[in-house]
Parts: sequence; structure tokens; C-alpha cells
Amino acid sequence: MFFLKKSLPGAIYCQTRLQQLPTIPVDVSSYNILETPHRCFNRILELIASAKERILITALYLQDDEIGRQVLQALYDAKEKNPKLYIRVYVDFHRAQRGLIGKGPSLGNSELYYKMAKTSETPPAIYGVPVKRREIFGVMHLKGFVFDNTVLYSGASINDVYMGYNGRYRLDRYHEIHSAELANTMCAFATNAFHPNFAVQDFSQGVVKPAKEMRDEIRELRRHLTQVQYSVKNDKICNYQIGVTPIAGLGKKGNQLNRTIMWLLGAAREKLFICTPYFNPPKDVSSAIEDALEREVSVTLVVGDKVANDFFIREGENFSPVGAVPYIYEQNLKDFISKNQKFIDKGLLKIMLWKDGNNTYHVKGMYVDSNFALLTGNNLNPRAWSLDLENGLVISDPFHQLQEKFAHEQQYLLRHTKQIGSVDDLDSFESYPEEVQKLLKKVKRLRASIFIKQLL
Repeated sequence: MFFLKKSLPGAIYCQTRLQQLPTIPVDVSSYNILETPHRCFNRILELIASAKERILITALYLQDDEIGRQVLQALYDAKEKNPKLYIRVYVDFHRAQRGLIGKGPSLGNSELYYKMAKTSETPPAIYGVPVKRREIFGVMHLKGFVFDNTVLYSGASINDVYMGYNGRYRLDRYHEIHSAELANTMCAFATNAFHPNFAVQDFSQGVVKPAKEMRDEIRELRRHLTQVQYSVKNDKICNYQIGVTPIAGLGKKGNQLNRTIMWLLGAAREKLFICTPYFNPPKDVSSAIEDALEREVSVTLVVGDKVANDFFIREGENFSPVGAVPYIYEQNLKDFISKNQKFIDKGLLKIMLWKDGNNTYHVKGMYVDSNFALLTGNNLNPRAWSLDLENGLVISDPFHQLQEKFAHEQQYLLRHTKQIGSVDDLDSFESYPEEVQKLLKKVKRLRASIFIKQLL
């Protein structure tokens, strides 16, 4: 175990470990929260246009849609204007070569990358990173954009819905940090993590090798990715600064990001504010939240309603088995509520369900007391815990300089939520669509739920 359960010594241990994390000092005036998808998109275009030395983009995917094409065209324009501009985009290798789940066959986003590359003699590099030979067993889920000395960190990928195009959006977090040291650290990590291995291929250089022809290379890459880490000097934070610690993690064993998340949960003395789009927490995370409640820590969980899930199938649309996934998350939430009803009744546990029309929810991360915050792409689910390559930024705020901005962001995230008082406030199993009921009953009959939850 990472800490002693329910005990004050355990909390003190976690607080000590967090205080020992190496940090990059950042002036408070250099830290901004954009809050809305539209502002994030506009800022990305501004930063691309103004970049003079380097651009680094890490995201699950850069989609072949209106927003994706605009961003890619902006990268090409910047490269044409300044051929010496260093541009590297990293996306998941498998995700780049398929369409959307449940939407039929597609050649994927790589076709756009190939097509655009033919229009330029010096195309921006777009690398595909294969964490495993098959997407279902692990993806490249690192987040973060670098433009010269500015870091824009968001859990969002680049497509129409993530950036709020045409009125529909997928809510995430969007934090802008101006720090040369942080930018250098993130760029150095990408180079050290991805470029010692031939499995990482550049789509802009033509058709890439399929995963089945790179078994050894992918196996070697994954082994390397479980060991590589951000290199951070431990500099002292002044009273007008906050500290930023980038951390990566892959796999169950020795995962520094997982360990740090457990320290954050275990360190809380007064309050935890946790966001996750998909309620499917690993056992360690559930236990840590329950331990915090036992310590009388006030816990707010902001979770997406099933209709705010990108896999939710609306009435009149053709049903696909993946449409049952949001209902599985709701069943998980019901189980958690039933187990912890006494804390809801005491006012210690608040379950806030997010829903805003046909928009979707993709927010993840946490705030711990008034001292720490976590920005991450980690969904706090078994996939993130053991299969996917993840990262995050731990924000240390010992002088409480960012609390006003953080409080404002929390209120923004709560705008479209309703508080859940018991399982009776959620839809009953009998009210689910017939296809969903049949599928969930079959999963239960085959005792496949544990295996399925490990992949969600």
C-alpha cells in the first residue's frame, strides 16, 4: 500500500512525499485558465501563428474534420513562413488509422496527414506512437502543447467537438503556463521517450509500417516508456510563485503518476474536488476516496451523466454495443453511492452529475485542500491505471496564490451539474433501452464485467 489507511500518519506521509516532489517555479502572473473550448481553440491558432522556434503537440488524435484541418493548415502555414521552425506532433499510432468507434469503416486521420504532406517539401512531422500492438490494450494518452516557451495543457484532443465548433462542445480543462523550463522539460521528454525507437513513425514521410510488422520494436518501446520520466530540477518556490511537476506513467508496476495520484488523495485534510468523465475507478482510487471520507474530508465528485458520454446513443440512432458503455458507468456510480450513502447523508460526499444538452463531458483532475491541484489526461480508470501512457502536471500552491483562479474554474465546471442524493435520483435499470438491458444481462451472466471494466 502507498499509505496507512485512514490514519493521520498516512496523511502526513503523503503530504511529505508531495512536498518532496521536484518542482519548476512559475510566476503566478504566468498562469492562466482559459475555461472554454472556443478560447482554447483560438489560443492554439494564435500561438501557432506567433511561434518562432518550436511547436510540440501531444494528443490522442488530430482529427480529419474542420477544426483538425484548420490546425494542421496553421502548422503548415507556420512551417512555410519559417522553414526552420521545429514542429513535432505526436498522436496515437492506432487511433490515427481508424475512424470513430461505432461510425463504420474509415481510413482514419492518417489519410489527411499523407495528403497534406504531398503539398509541401518540408511538412511538419506527425508521429504515430504505438504503445501496444493493438489499441484496445494501450494507447498514447499524453497531453500538452508547447509553443516556444508557453505550455497549453488540456485533456482535449483536436477535433470539432473538443474545440466547440458549430455550437456543440466536449468540456475539458485548458491551462496556459508560460515557463521556458517547463517547455524545455516537456520537449526533452518527448525526444527521450519516443525517438530511440523505430516503432515511432512519421506519417508525413509516407505510408508507415503496420503494427504486425513491428512486434519487437513495439515491445521494446513499451518497456522503454515504463522507465522514462521527466527530468526536473528541484528549485525553491518564492512567495509569488507556484510549483509545477510534470509526471508520466505507464503500467501497474512502478507507475509514478499513479503513485502521485494516491499521495494526492491520501494527503487531503479538509477537501477534495475530483473530476472524471467515466466513473470506473480502480480499486485503489475508490479505497483512497473512502478513506478520505472516513477522515471526514469533504469530497466533491464531478462526474458526467450518461447522456454526456461520447458513446451515448440517442433515441432514433442505430444501436451499437458500445452504446452500453455509459450505462455501465452509471451502474458503477450507483454501486459507489449505495456503499457510501452515509457520507452523502452527513454532507461529506457530494456527487455532482454534469449534463448540458447534447454536449459531452471530458474533465479530469483534482484539487486537494488549497495546496495542490492535478492537471491530467488520466481518467482515473483501469485503462489509465495500467494500459495507457499518461501524464499530468502537479501544481503546488503553498502560498495559495492560485486559489481564486482555481475556485473560479470549479464554479465554471459545476455550472451544468445537479447534486445526486441517492441512487433514486438516477435512472432505474428497467428504464434503460431494451438493447442495453439485454447486453448488460448477458455480460452479468457470462461474468465478463470485471474483464470489460479493465478495458474501459
